[in-house]
Amino acid sequence: MNSLYQKRRKRPELNLVPLIDVLVMLIFFAFVTMQFKSAATLNITLPKVETAGKNEFKGTVTIAIDKDGSISFNNKVVTDEQLVELLRQVHNVDKDIPVLIKADETTQLKKLAFVMDSCRKTGLNKFSLQSR
Repeated sequence: MNSLYQKRRKRPELNLVPLIDVLVMLIFFAFVTMQFKSAATLNITLPKVETAGKNEFKGTVTIAIDKDGSISFNNKVVTDEQLVELLRQVHNVDKDIPVLIKADETTQLKKLAFVMDSCRKTGLNKFSLQSR
């Protein structure tokens, strides 16, 4: 008679809800404690870009900045004030003319920023930097 009344063992179950809760908390903790490096602390070397594509430029405006900081507009040396005036004249003719900026790799960032800012101020927003 003993064999008729054998207790059936209950199948073990794995409760997934608490495991999922713990996993979500671990992921949340990982994201909160992650440290992101800012761009200011990184050492960067510009402007050699090997995957930038071909430097085929079909525009009519080229601004070059040499290592001394002198600016040339379509192969003609100009001052900062003359550059802004020439860019205004170009904008009056066609505001969608692309501008190619060629800067020596040792050019001061201040000079490059001035040229890019001048393009934006005069409304010429289609400018690009040429790399090697």
